[in-house]
Amino acid sequence: MTTRIFEFDFERRYLPVLALIGVTPATARVEVSDTELYARFGMFAARSPLSNITNVCESGPYKFYKAIGARASFADQGATFGTTTRGGVCMEFAEPIMALDRTGHLMHPGLTLTVKDRPEFAEFMREAAGLTPA
Repeated sequence: MTTRIFEFDFERRYLPVLALIGVTPATARVEVSDTELYARFGMFAARSPLSNITNVCESGPYKFYKAIGARASFADQGATFGTTTRGGVCMEFAEPIMALDRTGHLMHPGLTLTVKDRPEFAEFMREAAGLTPA
């Protein structure tokens, strides 16, 4: 089994506020194995089988108040693990996943991750989830 690691794109000016919630370059990363996506964001984590991913797209740039930190969208209940306003990669799921609430009361149909190389990550995730022709 192979695991690919993607680092978050930390915008320097948001490092202090992110550190307050335990999110630093050492505590935030995305791991993709042959079968699963795992995103760690300080004390938050999200996990999904690759087979549960139905769509992958790049998005952004964002307003800081909509992107920085661990948050849920009021519009669609999607979760964001955000470290920059420059952009991210949004994944949608067939079955909602846990990300912000460890009890499972709040489930998320999508997850946006602000990784460093967004085009590479998006393409990698499409291929890993079988969303692109072979």
